[in-house]
Amino acid sequence: MTTNDLPEQSQNPVKDPEDWSTGGEPMTGPQASYLQTLLQQAGKPESEFDPGLTKAQASEMIDRLQRETGRGTPDSSGQS
Repeated sequence: MTTNDLPEQSQNPVKDPEDWSTGGEPMTGPQASYLQTLLQQAGKPESEFDPGLTKAQASEMIDRLQRETGRGTPDSSGQS
């Protein structure tokens, strides 16, 4: 069986950020920068940015803010 024969979900499974082996590590610089951008675009106060977030917490917050702002969604890319 080749990789192409596997269901799409098996080829690229999505793990819950809390299940990541590195999820408890501090968020990365790019995550912090993107979070600050998303918070600003969502009209949230700067005080909502917590520099002590873990990678998993930052990822979950990014997902939530992307939904709120429409960023990172297929419809916001301008492509059909």
